[in-house]
Amino acid sequence: MKIAYFDCFAGAAGDMIVAAMLDAGLDAEFLKAQLATLRIENLDINIRQTKRAGIRAVSFEPATPKQDHHRNLAQIKKIISQSKISEQAKKTAIAIFERIAQAEAAVHNKDTNDIHFHEVGALDSILDIVSASIGILALGAEKIYCSALSVGGGTVKCAHGLMPVPAPATAELLKGVPITGGPEQAELLTPTGAAILTTIVDEFRPLPSMKIETLGYGAGSSQFDDTPNVLRLILGQTTPEKSANADTVCLLETNIDDISGELLGFVTENLLEHGALDVFTTPIYMKQNRPAVQMSVICKIEDAPSLEQLLFEQGLTFGVRRQILQRSKLARDFVAVQTEFGQIRIKTGSLNGRIVNAKPEFSDCLLSAKKHNVPAKAVLEAAIAAYEKTRPHKK
Repeated sequence: MKIAYFDCFAGAAGDMIVAAMLDAGLDAEFLKAQLATLRIENLDINIRQTKRAGIRAVSFEPATPKQDHHRNLAQIKKIISQSKISEQAKKTAIAIFERIAQAEAAVHNKDTNDIHFHEVGALDSILDIVSASIGILALGAEKIYCSALSVGGGTVKCAHGLMPVPAPATAELLKGVPITGGPEQAELLTPTGAAILTTIVDEFRPLPSMKIETLGYGAGSSQFDDTPNVLRLILGQTTPEKSANADTVCLLETNIDDISGELLGFVTENLLEHGALDVFTTPIYMKQNRPAVQMSVICKIEDAPSLEQLLFEQGLTFGVRRQILQRSKLARDFVAVQTEFGQIRIKTGSLNGRIVNAKPEFSDCLLSAKKHNVPAKAVLEAAIAAYEKTRPHKK
C-alpha cells in the first residue's frame, strides 16, 4: 500500500506542504495548469531550488496581485467551486477552509458565516490550500500519516495583534493532535499548515514501517542557524513491522495444590519484577480430585533459568515444565492524551503500520480516578474519547 508521511520536525506552513509535494514528484506544470482555472489575474507561480541550513529543498512562492484579504467563507467557496480542478480536490479545499472557519468562530465567539478571514483569506493562502488539495490526490497515497507537529514558541504578530505561539486559531485546530514546542522560538506551524494537515491526515503517529520510494523537502520562508526550516514528505510502500512477526519465548509451567492465595500473589509479583513477560494461573483438579492451580510464566529464553530458580526457591513445587514457543505480537507504542482528569497513556498495537488495537493504561486511569474521586470507568471512557479525537477523519 502506498503511503505518505509528513515529518514536521520544523513545523509546517501551506507553502512548505506544497513545495514538499513538488519535490516528491508532483508535476509542476500540471499544478500550474490546475491553478490557472482559479482565474486569478496576473498569477505567477515561482518554484525554485533553495537550501535551508545546508539541506536542499524546493520553494513554492505564488506571486499574486495585491487584493483585499478580508474574504468570508462563502466568497472563498465560490472561488474554489468555479474552478476546473477535480471535484475531490474542491471538496478537500473547502473542507480545509471550513475547519479554519470553525476554529476562528470558536476563538471569536461568532457564527462561521460571520467570519472574515484575514491572512488565511489572502490569495497566496488560497493557492496553498488548493494546491495541497490537488497535490495530495495526484501523489496517489492510500494512507496519509504525520508526525507530532512542532509549533515553535514565543509570540507572533498577526491581524489581531501580538499573539502567543501557537496562535489561538491554530491551537483550536490542533485539539486532539499531538504537538511539541520548539525547536525555535518562532511560529513554525501556521494556521494554514495546521488546517491542511488536520484535514488530510489519516493518523498522527511515529514513522510507520515502510520502504521509502521518494523524499520531498519543502522550504519555509525563514532561515534559522541550527534548524533546517523544511518539511519532509516521505512516500513509499508499507512493509510488515518486525515487531508484528513471530518471536520466540519460553513458557514455564507448574501445578501447585498446597499454596495460599497470599503467597501465590506474592510470587506472581516477584516473577514480574524479575523480568517475566506475563504470569497467570488456571484452576485445575489434580489426582484424587484435589483443587489446585497451574502457574504459567511467559518469559524471554535467556530469563528462563533465573525465573525457574525463583519458583523452586519459593518452595512452590518439585518440578517445572519448560516449552519453547513461537509468538506473534503487534507493534506496541504509547501515546499520551489529555483528559479532564489529567494525562492518560494509551497503549496501541499496530499491524503493517496500521493501528488495530488501542486501550488506556489502567494504572494511569486508576491513579486519576483516585485523585479526582470519580469512578475508574469515567476516566477510561474519557481517555478513549480523547484518543479517538487524535485520529482526524478525512473530509
